[in-house]
Amino acid sequence: MLCKKVELQNFRNAECETVTFDSGINVLHGENAQGKTNLLEAIYYVSLGKSFRGSKDAEIIRFGEEYAAISLDFIAQGREQNVTMRFSDNARQKKTVTHNGVKITKLSELVGEFRAVLFSPDHLQMIKDGPSLRRNYLDVAISQLRPMYLHSLQKYNKILLNRNKLIKNAEEDRATFDSTVDFWSAQLAHEAAIIAKARAEYVQKSGDIIAEFYRRMCQSGEIDETPELIYAGSAKQEGELYFDTEVTERNFLRLLTDFHEREIAAGSTLYGIHKDDIIINLNGKNTRLYSSQGQQRSLALAMKLAEGEICRMDCGEYPVFLFDDVFSELDSIRRKNLLREIADRQVIITSCESDMDFDIPYRRIEVSKGKYKS
Repeated sequence: MLCKKVELQNFRNAECETVTFDSGINVLHGENAQGKTNLLEAIYYVSLGKSFRGSKDAEIIRFGEEYAAISLDFIAQGREQNVTMRFSDNARQKKTVTHNGVKITKLSELVGEFRAVLFSPDHLQMIKDGPSLRRNYLDVAISQLRPMYLHSLQKYNKILLNRNKLIKNAEEDRATFDSTVDFWSAQLAHEAAIIAKARAEYVQKSGDIIAEFYRRMCQSGEIDETPELIYAGSAKQEGELYFDTEVTERNFLRLLTDFHEREIAAGSTLYGIHKDDIIINLNGKNTRLYSSQGQQRSLALAMKLAEGEICRMDCGEYPVFLFDDVFSELDSIRRKNLLREIADRQVIITSCESDMDFDIPYRRIEVSKGKYKS
């Protein structure tokens, strides 16, 4: 997978820019607020159809303009391809997307065509912060590999929204709740089982890969620390086959059926994959409680590198790696170790540092006021 060229029109602070990339390491260099992260955001839009900053589509349009556009030329499976996205400031007009000139009606059809692994300073909090970051890590990684996973996730979120509305109105309209809750619970349990199985299998598959990358990220290859990842699913019962979707679906349905009064009191659905987590241990100890900052950074790096490695194993080629201001968060040893791992892949890095001692060849692209110059 190679990102060859990006063309921007009225995207954030870029008026009309074309940026080309080498197949190795590309460094976007410039001061803060010049447009480095904006370019990563544009590339990521093509990968997942949304901003990693959580921005709404209309917010990325350059001030005073009526539209914005991204055009990305890339190579996947040896074939040159293009994705073009156009955004309008008119709330009644949705963004339009074409893939190789053919209009895409659902963004889910785009996901997986151009694959990218994003690593930003926020990802360094995956180990220590709440479970939502770890669930999102799984959802992004699996969605780019399994389109049907994304389909189930979208269905799950819609069903969950309807079920939560029903629960919130239960005290005022108990008859409607009693007559329809089983319908929504059955649908939710079905999608939850599909998602839980995919997540658990991904965690199981990535465990040894993460452990190896963690060892290489640390200061010494002789370090005696072994990470372990466990998918903590709310429907898993001791002694049951977690990877059996029928068993998992029954467990979810039981939880969604047996505790109605508890959910009504809470005002929301208390059980499902939106409550699950990844437990990350080092030598049997939970890293949320017993890990140093250095250990957390090494683990977060290992998880993102493993994401790219699993993509290569499944799809036959590495994704494009997008690193947003990550090197400033790393000490010199971890920086050197990370560069060693990514030296043979396409990487696009943002940096404010004037003296970038990368020790390996790279292409430098200067960024200033929304303009990009090699």
